[in-house]
Amino acid sequence: MSFLDTLFFYVVYMVDKFELWHRLPVLLGLAYLALRRRLHQRYNLLHVHVGTMTGTKYDVDQYSHRTADGKCNHPTDDIVGSQGTAFGRNMPPSTTNFGVLEPHPSVVAAKLLERRKFVDCGKQFNMIACSWLQDGSVIYGNDEAGMEKVRSYKDGKLKISRDGLLEHDEKGIPVSGDVRNCWAGFSLLQALFIKEHNVVCDMLKEHYPDLNDDKLYHHARLITSATIAKIHTIDWTVELLKTDTLLAAMRINWYGLLGKKVKDSFGNIFGPELSGVNMKDMIGKEGEKRLSKIGMEKMLVSMGYQSCGAITLWNYPLWMRNLVAHDINGEERPDLVDMASMEIYRDRERKIPRYNEFRKNMLMIPISKWDDLTDDEEVIEALQEVYGDDVEKLDLLVGMHAEKKIKGFAISETAFFIFVLIASRRLEADRFFTTNFNSQTYTKEGLQWINKIESLKDVIDRHFPEMSKTWMRCSSAFSVWDSDTNARNYVPLYLR
Repeated sequence: MSFLDTLFFYVVYMVDKFELWHRLPVLLGLAYLALRRRLHQRYNLLHVHVGTMTGTKYDVDQYSHRTADGKCNHPTDDIVGSQGTAFGRNMPPSTTNFGVLEPHPSVVAAKLLERRKFVDCGKQFNMIACSWLQDGSVIYGNDEAGMEKVRSYKDGKLKISRDGLLEHDEKGIPVSGDVRNCWAGFSLLQALFIKEHNVVCDMLKEHYPDLNDDKLYHHARLITSATIAKIHTIDWTVELLKTDTLLAAMRINWYGLLGKKVKDSFGNIFGPELSGVNMKDMIGKEGEKRLSKIGMEKMLVSMGYQSCGAITLWNYPLWMRNLVAHDINGEERPDLVDMASMEIYRDRERKIPRYNEFRKNMLMIPISKWDDLTDDEEVIEALQEVYGDDVEKLDLLVGMHAEKKIKGFAISETAFFIFVLIASRRLEADRFFTTNFNSQTYTKEGLQWINKIESLKDVIDRHFPEMSKTWMRCSSAFSVWDSDTNARNYVPLYLR
């Protein structure tokens, strides 16, 4: 580390030592997260090269839209993040000598992960939130064949059935960008944003009648992808990490430190139906059939009113330990999968560090005994039964599920610090969210469309205004719909 980074590290370390950062006033909390993000960006973004595949600089003016396979999205490297390239790593492979079966993944899954009794997230997160799309490729595909499959080739629009849900092929598999291991709720959100894409096409055609099918499609894809990314940043994440500091941090991530009005003006100037239903019946082809019977609006309301499962020990769905998985084409695989055991095994096989080594690599204070992780005696007893007294053996997934959570957080602090890094990286590494986020790329009307949207609720209101008015009482479509709206706080966000 450089002298400056070493200094920053000691500041972060002292704040962590006293578990202070999430109790600090918003501005001090933001300063802490800024220091931590700087350190992670310098020491936790590692490139992974596969064979001779290397990226090069390219002329961004030749690619004014998103390509089918994700090439030329990064500002300076033509292949970063594209189809077929390797994921980067956040730290080197594990250096511990524990075997992939030590302790056996099935034992870990059975004794620490498998659900005993359903534990939900309360009013904080609903089934829409846990089905969220994350990115536009699940709608548009990730190669030429996928793109061609979903396009209607008329007025730039995507294929959608008359009932507003996804079309299906002759095998009953949905027509969409990604159909692997889908369930009805995920298909529903894919359909919602296909509808959004098609409405954007109508808007663009009205304002720019000379645009042909290709240009309408590419502009609408840019606008809809940015809408998804914006909702993910300032709505979904804010509900996941429900604190004033994270509300401010995520709005800074999207709008910049000077806020929405400045970015809107000047651009980037600095670089109940589900209750009682077996979830096994809602996945794959059977799930698509049930969704068609339920209907889009009824399913949305049902998912909105159903709280999702909490990320904690002994809450891993039983049906996911006997899962019918799908191949890349959406066809059922012949062998059932125990997802709980596979997650443990897969992390070990890929040499992802175990919990304590992971925390050290993330510049976090490691645990020295089980009491450092949790004060729940039942959990400590179970951890000792599986791992003995060796805290270094603790699997990353188990540790993050067992960790005491910060008030307002639906995920662990360990998971959150990776999130701090990747949430920013996701935007900064995509020129369509940074240097090319302008009216020249998106059109004037397209940019205004994105700027007006502040939440998923805005999208739902556009397509289902009566349903939204009747059923959604909450402030965010990602929280349980009958929850109270957020109380008005008259103190400016940065002064809280």
